[in-house]
Amino acid sequence: MSAKHLFIRLLLVTVFFFAPIMPTWQGARESGVARAASREPVRARHGMVASTSRLASQAGVEVLRRGGNAVDAAIAVAFALAVTYPAAGNLGGGGFMMIRPRDGRATAIDYREMAPAAANRNVYLDERGELKKGEGGSLVGYRAPGVPGTVAGMALALRKYGSGKLTWAQLIEPARRLAAEGFALPYSTARGMKGNADELGLYPESKKVYLNGGRFWNEGDVWRQPELAATFARLQRFGAREFYEGQTARLIAADMRAHGGLITREDMKGYVAKEREPLRGTYRGFEVISMPPPSSGGAVLIEMLNILEGFDLRHLGASASERYHVETEAMRRAFADRAEYMGDADFVSVPVAGLVDKAYAERLRKGIKMERASTSAEVKAGRPTGAESEETTHFTVVDAEGNCVSNTYTLNDSYGSKVVMKGTGVLMNDEMDDFAAKPGTPNMFGLIQGERNAVAPRKRPLSAMTPTFVLRKDGSLWFAVGSPGGPTIINTVLQIIINVIDFDMNIQQAIDAPRIHHQWLPDELVYEPYGMSADTFRALEERGHKLNAKPRYMGDAQGIMIEEKTGVRLGASDPRGSGEPVGY
Repeated sequence: MSAKHLFIRLLLVTVFFFAPIMPTWQGARESGVARAASREPVRARHGMVASTSRLASQAGVEVLRRGGNAVDAAIAVAFALAVTYPAAGNLGGGGFMMIRPRDGRATAIDYREMAPAAANRNVYLDERGELKKGEGGSLVGYRAPGVPGTVAGMALALRKYGSGKLTWAQLIEPARRLAAEGFALPYSTARGMKGNADELGLYPESKKVYLNGGRFWNEGDVWRQPELAATFARLQRFGAREFYEGQTARLIAADMRAHGGLITREDMKGYVAKEREPLRGTYRGFEVISMPPPSSGGAVLIEMLNILEGFDLRHLGASASERYHVETEAMRRAFADRAEYMGDADFVSVPVAGLVDKAYAERLRKGIKMERASTSAEVKAGRPTGAESEETTHFTVVDAEGNCVSNTYTLNDSYGSKVVMKGTGVLMNDEMDDFAAKPGTPNMFGLIQGERNAVAPRKRPLSAMTPTFVLRKDGSLWFAVGSPGGPTIINTVLQIIINVIDFDMNIQQAIDAPRIHHQWLPDELVYEPYGMSADTFRALEERGHKLNAKPRYMGDAQGIMIEEKTGVRLGASDPRGSGEPVGY
């Protein structure tokens, strides 16, 4: 992105964020929302890709132009992001893909990482029962990764839902070419590499690839990744199982063995991506379709929407303290339930039906008082029926026929475990930290997680990823959206949906708008710089809310909306990131 475009984007966002404290222009207030300046969505009549990397989005649109469908394009985008957005795009991680074909069916591809066979409940505890730090722990080094699922997930999606017009090798080619020929490094990527230099520099392969051997990469440098390109070439020639059973798998297992890692060749060979039934709920009559466990995103999102459906948010106003108050209280209650009940449903009983039940939400809603905040000490997990990174990246694709993909995948922390597997160019995740390495102890995001999410062999760690579709009342696709951001993902998607449905925002306005976040524990309300007026801040404090002392931006949402009267695709990328939608 040019300096000029960056300045314009920052100017528009600043105006939007300052809107609550600026004078209201005549005619600008409708339904309680200030119509602040915001970019128009990108418009396209045929297909649209919204991702955090323009190069990756272009790869997806080229697939659409060649007759591929949304799933084909999503695979090309996912592999391209492994090259152009190394902090989260990946071959060495995993995630979730929501697919809605034009016939109205919906399905979910679960390609979340799996714990190696050598992992056990106490694998990250020292002799005193305390969490290990640094190398040997769940965040950095060779023992932090789970078995990667991205390649298997893309292969499953292509086999079942691809168009059949483009081959696996053709969909990988844009990524292979970007890795082999290189591309000019954007400022944000060069800065991110330097910002992670202390940990990336601990591992020779990572230092070579991401730190230029210690000399650092700079903005504008042509960055090539020949070993990653060779891995892509093997995948093109031998298919997806090469990653799990061929030369790539042998290289990963050998490097793990040489450094005391947990993943073996047997672990790689045993990885399985799964198709799951999406979760479905409604909000003010509009259907919401999202990801089931082992992602907590869909269940927590629908639980919060059910609670908030009982409040007239439109009357309260988009920027009002009352809106933020009731949203915070819904977040607090749903995240308390997340801590208690969520885990891999293949291993533990998760009361999903009870959590998303509207009668259960009504009971929770009765505990919310408009005049004062609850405290997380008094809010415990409820009793539903049947009770028993922030570095991630999201992209959304809609093709000319109306097929749609909403995909979120990750390495967990920025640059994952910081370890590149020797001879592969593959950067590995640190997803084992998403388990409750010590149930009741906060993970890197401060999340408290329960026994249901304890480490176990071949188990998938709990996630907050929330790729989501929202349908119009006639059953047609209205918009699709998702975001990175660790636990803030769920609340980001929540607020975007509310902005569209309750406050009549288009998809770009809904993504641009300020956000808040509460996750039960720690008991604090996080907000964004310039996101609320001083009066709103004081009103929340007077109700008893504890506002975090360090505001920060949250998420990097990517969404596509279908314009009702024209069918035009409206693409929107978050101004908090560097993405630009591309369509044709």
